[in-house]
Amino acid sequence: MPDDDSAIKGSLAAAAHVLKEAGKPLHYREITRRMLDQGLWATAGKTPEATVNARLACDLKQKGQRSIFVRNAKGISGLREWSHKENLTIPSNDGLPDHQNQKEGEGKVSFTAAAEKILTEFANKQPMHYRTITEKALGLGLLATSGKTPEATMYAQIISETRRYQKRGEQPRFVIHGKGLVSLASWQQRGLPFEIEQHNRKIRQDLHKHLLAINPYDFEELIFRLLAEMGFEDIEVTKRSGDGGIDVRGTLVVGDVIRTKMAVQVKRWRNRVQAPVVQQVRGALGTHEQGLIITTSGFSHGARNEAARGDAVPVALMDGDQLLDLLVEHEIGVTRHSHHLLELSGEESS
Repeated sequence: MPDDDSAIKGSLAAAAHVLKEAGKPLHYREITRRMLDQGLWATAGKTPEATVNARLACDLKQKGQRSIFVRNAKGISGLREWSHKENLTIPSNDGLPDHQNQKEGEGKVSFTAAAEKILTEFANKQPMHYRTITEKALGLGLLATSGKTPEATMYAQIISETRRYQKRGEQPRFVIHGKGLVSLASWQQRGLPFEIEQHNRKIRQDLHKHLLAINPYDFEELIFRLLAEMGFEDIEVTKRSGDGGIDVRGTLVVGDVIRTKMAVQVKRWRNRVQAPVVQQVRGALGTHEQGLIITTSGFSHGARNEAARGDAVPVALMDGDQLLDLLVEHEIGVTRHSHHLLELSGEESS
């Protein structure tokens, strides 16, 4: 087993490889997805995107101009070697994965995006074996991989994504039928999976309403629990009333080796958070602290630009959708029930 330092270096090398391959800045979530899809990095952590983001941020903070990475915008990183290039633009979708907007002819895509494309165009709404999916994807030049077992990578990534979606109470893109057969969930607009998705969507809406309705102390306790689940230690609630200043201070620990002091402000708002709030948080930071703003709403364009300013201490932003995702993932405010659904296999039903 590699030591922690080797693991950190390995993840950063994988991120650099993904960026070089992409030739453009990417959001840390997209970087993580491609690292996992291509088998460049493996982790048992529950929040791999947060780990990659933290390691990129720490590398930049510790090495400064010596880091091979640069921060182009909030959550979006590129390579320093590109800094001399002209007309290097940040993706219009902030570099986040968007399989629904993937256009034909854009070149190499992730394993899961390739699987969705193959199933959509060639499966005729019938389950297809992952080996066949991989063969067709390679034949069309959709995948860029140096791995010796792309079929295994394809199936592993489909299973991994499906489990992540299920853990968050969302309808996965894929349906796994067993014996290597895969189909698209969008083909099943009726039945139990569709009803479960509708139910979970309603629960998420109810959870959001609950966040806005509970008393301030209960809300702070909920955020306290979430931060602990995310890996924060030495958490201290700094006040019990009012809405200005810092609400929580703590240390975000990654892999028992990276420790980042964080000052957190929580905004239980319906309106979007504006740039002055980001400036306020930055001004309240202590020595060697970084900022995090959590809101039940969203952030204005100006707030996101202010948070990503390259000449200032970074301030991370967590909007309402991301907050709900993490609460559901860590089962805070919701309860997960599992039921076993029996179906006849192909052999017994034929």
